[in-house]
This record gives sequence, structure tokens and C-alpha cells, in this order.
Amino acid sequence: MPDPAPVRAGWSTPLIHVHDVERSIRFYERLDFELDDFAAEGGHTGWARMHCEGGALMFLAVEEPIRPREQNIQLYLYTPDLPALRTRLLAEGVQVSEIRHPRYMPSGEVQVWDPDGYAMWIGHWGEQEHEDWLRHARERVARRNSG
Repeated sequence: MPDPAPVRAGWSTPLIHVHDVERSIRFYERLDFELDDFAAEGGHTGWARMHCEGGALMFLAVEEPIRPREQNIQLYLYTPDLPALRTRLLAEGVQVSEIRHPRYMPSGEVQVWDPDGYAMWIGHWGEQEHEDWLRHARERVARRNSG
């Protein structure tokens, strides 16, 4: 009888400390996250889990000061139409940087900050970017494995 498949960890979901879970839910809904689950007691939401295409986040309410820079976390999201998303977020009152075109994301990226000050980047990721990335990633892995 074959050995069963090894037990693995998976479904990595970052947990972010926030002051107001409901405020975070409203903000991340603007980025098209959907609420999966939450825990509330006495009219106060203390925890929530949201997902988007390809990922998820959890929020945990804390009372102590939040120091986003000390937690060394940044989120990177992708969209197939960065100019349209940026325009929509600006119209909704979200602070969004100008579109930059760094070498690693030549189609463009912006920076956004959530209500608790966590920085996130949103990169343009269309079909061409995906095809180019797959090709380069496969080449790098093949070189690594052959060496």
C-alpha cells in the first residue's frame, strides 16, 4: 500500500492588527475583497477574514498602538487594469500614489495605505505580464535545476 501524501501547511493568510475591524472591512471591500467570516461580541467586531482572487487577509482588533513600519509587512496586490482601479479608488477618497513603472513591474504600480497605515502596492498584471513572468520563471528554475 503506498504511503499517504505528506501532511502540508497551506492556505497562508496574513493576520493584521487593526484598530477598527469594520473600518478595515469597508476599506478592503474597495479593493474587491469579500467578507468570509467574522466574530463579534457586544456589537464589536473583533476579528474578520476576507478573501480576494488568489489570497486572503484576517484582521484582529487591538487596543495598543499599531506601528506598521515595525511589523515589516507590506502587501502586494495585482490588477489587470491599474489605471481604471486607480481612478476608481481616487473617486472613493482613497489616497493613491501616481503610477510608477519600476523595472520589476514595467506596466506600472501604485502605492496605497490602509486605514491603519499599512502600505500596499498594486501592480498591473495583465495577460502579457503573466506570460512574460511564466517564461522567465521557468527559465530561472530550469537553470537552477541544471546547475
